[in-house]
Amino acid sequence: MFKKNILTGLIVLIPLVLTFWVIYSLAHFLDQVVLFLPYEYQPNQLIGFNIPGVGVVLTAASIFVVGLIANNFFGKRLISLYEVIFDKLPFVKSIYGGIKQVSDTLFSNNSNAFSKAVLIEFPDAKNYTFAFITGDTDEKIAKILKGKYVNVYVPTTPNPTSGYTLMVPRNKIKEIDVSVDQALKYVISMGVVPPKSKSRSNRVKR
Repeated sequence: MFKKNILTGLIVLIPLVLTFWVIYSLAHFLDQVVLFLPYEYQPNQLIGFNIPGVGVVLTAASIFVVGLIANNFFGKRLISLYEVIFDKLPFVKSIYGGIKQVSDTLFSNNSNAFSKAVLIEFPDAKNYTFAFITGDTDEKIAKILKGKYVNVYVPTTPNPTSGYTLMVPRNKIKEIDVSVDQALKYVISMGVVPPKSKSRSNRVKR
């Protein structure tokens, strides 16, 4: 009985504590944004004490303002100007160009990156794992490989931010009725949380 209650307590507390810890850590990290303000304009100097969450609000407001500026004519001209300058700087060009290409792909409204979870044979035949389609393989590479290939990302367990980028033959990909979120939960939980089908999830929401 004692062991059962301990395990139940851990199951309840661990996700709860970790969730609050992640939120607190993120908020604390973003609160450091206020340090970029002139010293006399920092909240603790204006009102005499720190206000938790000010950095989060300032970060969100800054992102919104940058997006607002970037979406108008003058903002687009400004972006084009500094991109031309960056393009002429050898070291900066490679870093900025690579990061921009990834961010454009991930945050584009028309992007298919990470839009579908599939199964592939990995690390060898007869063994399967979840993978996420990130796009079609470049035409130049596809010609060398001689066939239709798809780029996929295979996350590692329990940290899905590290993994492998593979070029897999399209006919080797197995389509599944599982959402990206459910597949990620399965990976993060090391297979403990079974994935639900998208159709079943839709029925539950209704």
